[in-house]
Amino acid sequence: MAVEYQGSAYRGWQSQDKPRVATVQDSLQAAISSIAATTVTVICAGRTDAGVHATHQIVHFDATVSRSLKAWVAGVNAKLPEDIAVQWAKPVSNDFHARFSATARRYRYIILNQARRSAHLAKGVTLIDQPLDAGLMHQEAQVLLGEQDFSAFRAASCQSKTAMRNIHHANVSRYGRYIVLDIAGNAFLHHMVRNIAGVLIAVGSGQMPVGWTQQVLNSRDRNQGGVTAKPHGLYLVDVSYPAHFELPESRVGPDFVPG
Repeated sequence: MAVEYQGSAYRGWQSQDKPRVATVQDSLQAAISSIAATTVTVICAGRTDAGVHATHQIVHFDATVSRSLKAWVAGVNAKLPEDIAVQWAKPVSNDFHARFSATARRYRYIILNQARRSAHLAKGVTLIDQPLDAGLMHQEAQVLLGEQDFSAFRAASCQSKTAMRNIHHANVSRYGRYIVLDIAGNAFLHHMVRNIAGVLIAVGSGQMPVGWTQQVLNSRDRNQGGVTAKPHGLYLVDVSYPAHFELPESRVGPDFVPG
């Protein structure tokens, strides 16, 4: 399945042991289990943190019953809260794994660059009220490309065994009042995109000098990396898989941003 969700009301994707803690995984599993008439466990392509959104999260599950694709989409959607929605569903071979078969993940970090906050987009963007130079932010982001050690951009709680990651593209563009960081790579460390966004915002606002992104990267020290950007602007927008799985494509979101 491809699933989209607005993450503001949830403590992230992953189920938690704490009682009465809402997660996206719990809501989706409950809806799918209702249609399947049995308990179903859902595996996702990439776990998102509290307050983070997705327009194209890929999940898989094993079904012991046969249902139509309409039931897996419309039926599950009827059981979901309004801030989670299934886009499509299809059967896949047993060797498919939402996480381990993925070859790349793509995120967008959306900044609302204006003087006042938006009541409608309060939890869907990150407001930066000082002018930002999107061209300079794009220039800074190019030092992140390729396979490198991203220790300076990982959270202290990150459990990954290695900080080596391969960034395929890192583009910053302005669409009117929106500035969009569009970044893709083989995988990402905990808080990595939000930490990158925080560094680029600091340079784009003039708070830090040109070339600071390279300095932070070279330091391999999270303490040199500045503020972690807020979660509200972060969206998982695409996950890539080998062509032989023949997964449908979805428009890169979020819907209110062009491109």
